Amino acid sequence: MIVVVAEKPSVGRDIARVLKCREKGEGYLKGENYLVTWAMGHLVTLCEPDEIDEKYKKWRMEDLPLLPEHIPTKVISKTKAQYAVIKKIINAPDTEKLICATDAGREGELIFRLIYAQAKCKKPVDRLWISSMTDQAILEGFANLKPAREYDGLYRSAACRSEADWLVGMNASRAFTLRFNALLSIGRVQTPTLAILVKRHHEIKDFKPEEYYTVTADFGDYSGQWFSQSDTDEKKSVRIPTKEKADGIAKLVQGKPSRVLSAAAEQKTEYPPQLYDLTSLQREANKKLGFTADKTLKTAQELYEKWKAVTYPRTDSRYLPTDMIGRAKLTLEKLPSDYQSFVTHIPWKDGEKLPVHKRVFDNAKISDHHAIIPTPETAPVEKLPPDAAKLYDMIARRFIAVFYPPHEYDAIRVITESEKQTFKTTGRTVRVNGWKDVYPFEKEEDEKLPALQPGDERTVLKAAVRKETTKPPAPHTDASLLAAMENAGKELDDEKLREQMKGSGLGTPATRASIIERLLQVGYASRRGRAIQATEKGVSLIAIAPPEIASPETTGKWELALDEIARDQRDTQRFMDGIKRLSTFLVEYARDTKTEADFPEEMRRGKKGAGARKTSSIKAVEGIACPLCGKPVQENSKAFGCSEWRNGCHFTLWKDGLKRGGGPLLNEKLVKLLLENGAVQGSTGQIALKNGQVSFTPKDQDAPTASFAIEYRKN
Repeated sequence: MIVVVAEKPSVGRDIARVLKCREKGEGYLKGENYLVTWAMGHLVTLCEPDEIDEKYKKWRMEDLPLLPEHIPTKVISKTKAQYAVIKKIINAPDTEKLICATDAGREGELIFRLIYAQAKCKKPVDRLWISSMTDQAILEGFANLKPAREYDGLYRSAACRSEADWLVGMNASRAFTLRFNALLSIGRVQTPTLAILVKRHHEIKDFKPEEYYTVTADFGDYSGQWFSQSDTDEKKSVRIPTKEKADGIAKLVQGKPSRVLSAAAEQKTEYPPQLYDLTSLQREANKKLGFTADKTLKTAQELYEKWKAVTYPRTDSRYLPTDMIGRAKLTLEKLPSDYQSFVTHIPWKDGEKLPVHKRVFDNAKISDHHAIIPTPETAPVEKLPPDAAKLYDMIARRFIAVFYPPHEYDAIRVITESEKQTFKTTGRTVRVNGWKDVYPFEKEEDEKLPALQPGDERTVLKAAVRKETTKPPAPHTDASLLAAMENAGKELDDEKLREQMKGSGLGTPATRASIIERLLQVGYASRRGRAIQATEKGVSLIAIAPPEIASPETTGKWELALDEIARDQRDTQRFMDGIKRLSTFLVEYARDTKTEADFPEEMRRGKKGAGARKTSSIKAVEGIACPLCGKPVQENSKAFGCSEWRNGCHFTLWKDGLKRGGGPLLNEKLVKLLLENGAVQGSTGQIALKNGQVSFTPKDQDAPTASFAIEYRKN
């Protein structure tokens, strides 16, 4: 028997159907030659410090840094039953070999390898590596299995990432929490991401608005804005510092003759935007649809797993391999009928051949996965939930648009002079609409201008003065924060390092959404509409954090190193030695720093003596027990949490965790019902507690859902 281990039950069932495994068992599906079972995400994880040594249950500075030679693993308690199923199956005498069918990426590799090692399995393993969940893709994947050893580099990279996060997180979080007597979470990716938000916070806070004036001249059939020809900054060239000067210019030219000095039309070409990788999809969905990065990822994953409508979404590539030209053509032909009118107008070569160019097909630009595109299986658009339908539409239109010709237009610039004062006028005339035909609802209006030639004369009918004010930088949104994370390192002074960090950035496409959500959950950031802003707590943390953990430089180096480990170009021991040195440094820094910070009143760590902080904002909640340890639950202004947090119980429910999706603030009554019944039905929707997630599902089908992970572990 060949045992296939998938990452999720839904994926396992799809593979089982293709392999004709119809016999149902507890946690598996069996056929004549194959048995398909599945994990539920991670079933095995790294042990907590107190599980390595009981003394670490109490947080003490003298026990830091924690640098175990080996970090043991454990089975996650809430999914131990499914782990037991897999362990028994893969070690069964009649199991000949295994097929790793977890997600084709770093975390998917880690999920399988940890289960395999924990179960002490010795059976041979092949790797299934697919980018879509269609029946055809699954069959092709099984026809092209590779030995698991070819992915050993990917596993080493994943293991290093996991252990590095453990070492830095456990040491830095404990050290800074003890030093500043406030529960602080510090991580190798979340902290430099927070630093980006804090930097923007200070830019907005320190911004001093400046008033200026502009003058617009009406020439009858067109108008122009005054500008200084000596100022090379296009934006600043139109600014007049005082009202007196602006009024003087307006008075000088009003009613006076004017003459066209120049009228130039420059032909411009705008190529189709490239195919989506996950980050570009998240950014555009945030701008166009208002989706958070997390919502886009979950919706894309649903389109991939449940509806088989798009290819694997957790990709960092915007290209397709050349061997997919035939499949791309088939995919276009299989798109739903609503898109076929656009497909017809692709400039097919010889009437049937797909136009091929390097902006779409480039083997050198492919990493583990290609760009996100529709699958060659007609999507049931009429059955898709509203959010999934909107995201599918974006992906489908982009896939069509890349095969269209460029958008071409004339950019017109006219300079008119009156009384030695110059005025500029810009216009735009479309020559070829090109790929923008795929987006008729976004059609741009031509900025029409009369046919003007140098020497043409007009009279200034009116000159209007307008008062303006410089604007502060806008707060970050999911879109701009994702861009900042992706491009972290571009502002580094070290040119060599800046070049090395190209393509690394903070986190990976698959993890950036969860990093943003984590900052919101622990109270370092908050949402206001689409804006994401650092909180007082987040600003205070960055004020005390050293650049070695707050700068994108460190994390960028790590991501670069992890990528090199995955490609067998770097030694893992060298990388882990560097992580241990950094962990030691962070502990010493926290212990020795003279910097002080005043964190907002919240659940603080206990401290005896005169230096203890007041915790009057915390109150006990009657009738609610911690589901983790059974101790009483207490409440502060931001959350409900376990009274045993001093001893390491991290059960926490954030009051505003559901607010960004239209959900209610959690109160004592709701929390009690939630913990007792697992769900609460209200007038606006349902709150549910399941598998470590609190979620809100609105009654309004078109309204966004919301969810957040519970702080639910014991140190």
